[in-house]
Amino acid sequence: MKTTRIVAATFLVWLLAAYAQQPPRPPIVQQPNAPLQKQTFKYESTTQLVVLNVNAKDKSGNPVEGLKAADFTVTEDGKPQVIKVFEFQRLEENVLPPAPEPVKPPKGAPPAPPPPPTVAPAVQTTITPARPGEIKYKDKRLLVLYFDFQGMPPDDQIRVQKNALKFLNTQMTPSDLVALMTYAGELKVLQDFTEDRDAVIQLINKLVIGEASEMANVVQDDSSEDTGAAYVPDDTEFNIFNTDRQLASLEAAVKMLATLPEKKALVYFGSGVTRNGIDNDAQLRATINAALKSNVSFYPVDARGLVATSPVGNANVGAAGGGGRGNGGNFSGGAVAARASNFQGSQDTLYALANDTGGKLFVDNNDLSAGIVQAQKDISSYYILGYYTTNVALDGKFRRISVSINNNLSAKLDYRHGYFASKEFKKFDSSDRERQLQEALMLGDPLTDLSIALETDYFRMARDRYYVPISIKMPGSDLALAKQGKSESTRLDFIGEVRDSKNAITGSVRDFITVKLSEETAAQLAKKTVAYDTGFVLSPGSYSVKFLARENETGKMGTFQAKFVVPDLSVDAQYLPISSVILSNQQEKMSNTVGNAVGGGRGGMRLFNFNPLVQNGQKLVPSVTRVFRRDQELFVFLEAYEPAADKTQPVIATLSFYRGNVKAFEAAPIQVTDGLNPNTKAVPIRFSVPLAKIEPGRYTCQVSVIEPSAQRFAFWRAPMALLP
Repeated sequence: MKTTRIVAATFLVWLLAAYAQQPPRPPIVQQPNAPLQKQTFKYESTTQLVVLNVNAKDKSGNPVEGLKAADFTVTEDGKPQVIKVFEFQRLEENVLPPAPEPVKPPKGAPPAPPPPPTVAPAVQTTITPARPGEIKYKDKRLLVLYFDFQGMPPDDQIRVQKNALKFLNTQMTPSDLVALMTYAGELKVLQDFTEDRDAVIQLINKLVIGEASEMANVVQDDSSEDTGAAYVPDDTEFNIFNTDRQLASLEAAVKMLATLPEKKALVYFGSGVTRNGIDNDAQLRATINAALKSNVSFYPVDARGLVATSPVGNANVGAAGGGGRGNGGNFSGGAVAARASNFQGSQDTLYALANDTGGKLFVDNNDLSAGIVQAQKDISSYYILGYYTTNVALDGKFRRISVSINNNLSAKLDYRHGYFASKEFKKFDSSDRERQLQEALMLGDPLTDLSIALETDYFRMARDRYYVPISIKMPGSDLALAKQGKSESTRLDFIGEVRDSKNAITGSVRDFITVKLSEETAAQLAKKTVAYDTGFVLSPGSYSVKFLARENETGKMGTFQAKFVVPDLSVDAQYLPISSVILSNQQEKMSNTVGNAVGGGRGGMRLFNFNPLVQNGQKLVPSVTRVFRRDQELFVFLEAYEPAADKTQPVIATLSFYRGNVKAFEAAPIQVTDGLNPNTKAVPIRFSVPLAKIEPGRYTCQVSVIEPSAQRFAFWRAPMALLP
């Protein structure tokens, strides 16, 4: 069935002043006989050095030495390129002698004085960049040991520390240069590339075991344990439930390495990366593309080692307290299936990082040092080739590279076969910006300078039609405003599309909104969040959404892409059909919007007015991030559907909060006896709960709905967090 696009959209900055129309600019009039003003001309030249690491091996797998630049032919998109940088990196394979054991004090000797307290350096350590075309580390293998302590249990951190020391003590070669990075909510470079093994060993011995382990990926299914533990909040609501920040940290790490032309291996130590359905897939792709552009291969090492999980869980975790639909997960098999699925899912992202960057995933082995050796062995002697591309367009498009050997020389070549060009949007004029905005949506290299959180929901309109509102949220601190007299303003562009399972476009949206704020409200913008919403009418099925936003003062752009499903609620008559459940902490008057884009004639307005989140001139604003504070009120909204009813069949709804599998709070049940929509057959259900009654922490919110007359029920669950 043909889908219809809803072109009505609203843009709101919560708690800020209402949108004010910009005054028109006076026309520019050329005065007759006016003297010509002196003009300044600016000439710019753009060059881009592309560096390739080429492994040339013979039939026996040994490196082929003695080749010259003239022996290679390099093409980009079929066009020959001139090699300007050429170097052979000869790497030794002999292992250094074992590091000496620390000298133990003799028995009876007085204890050594405690070491002086460490003082943080005034200037943070970073990776020293190289000049364009400079081979900074001749005949050296560059290894980055990256410790992701975010959510890594203490026993895994101890295992990682022990095996990293094992590699340094017994398996390091004279060609190895090692850098250290850690992530525990913040990326830190502990050591630049060095061959000083003792200095690296001292830093690893100083790692704080247990740091950030409380931020483990929490699952909410039959396998989740009953801990009752309090939640330690992150510093921003945009990074509590997703792994985007961990991936963004990896992206920042590889960008530090971009100026070094040598081949680099980043050995990632972590306890898996779990993606839970509200993550931004664009961040994963952006991290991989940044690694490809920087000549970095990921070698993820699963710090959990070889895991043999018992059916009811290991001894180091609490027992599952039951779950499912009233059945104990340990007895129905639900806990076993959920535990296996969660474990496999936590390795899928690691596999994608390794496979797409030319690295390898190291799992199911307790000797984690072998994962470092695997990266070490993959970087054998190789050639560095560099050329200045003849295509200087900063369009962000993929460039395909081909390398071959001349003179009938026989060798197997291994190299990266392409890269994404740099992109710069802020220098374009209005027509260029419009064209580039369209092209940016199609780029294989997503843009992540602007943080975006997105939520898709569904509400039944008819048997085969569903209204799908799309809610987008951005931190106000990401937006830049231009000063205009006593006010400040910016323009925001939005473009998005929805594709079905066959990759056909079923809906699209294009909006731009100019926001003008007073000085007082503009000063508050950094502490607020910005929301935009639009919607589509879709048939049941599987879809993907890709949305892009641009802030036009600095040119920052952000992409969000994800998959979602519109279920067919008429398939299973055994259960009561319900819509998506909306969690919100705010109801806003439509007059409070700071920008508004409504079009599409009467049809667009009719579809916009259908939005069940708009009632009596007020809009229920979805939370999107599902992060709340105790001084707020939680609004919950959903619809139950009674397709065969002519009048409302009473339903009873309950709202509960679970910590693990322990019920921490339950609101008073409500009974709905009227309100049936004669067109959609929807019965609206609303809760309002002051959150001051609930302790801060991480919860699972559950809504249960029962229709006693038909003996049908439905329930919905989703994670949420409550901050102090």
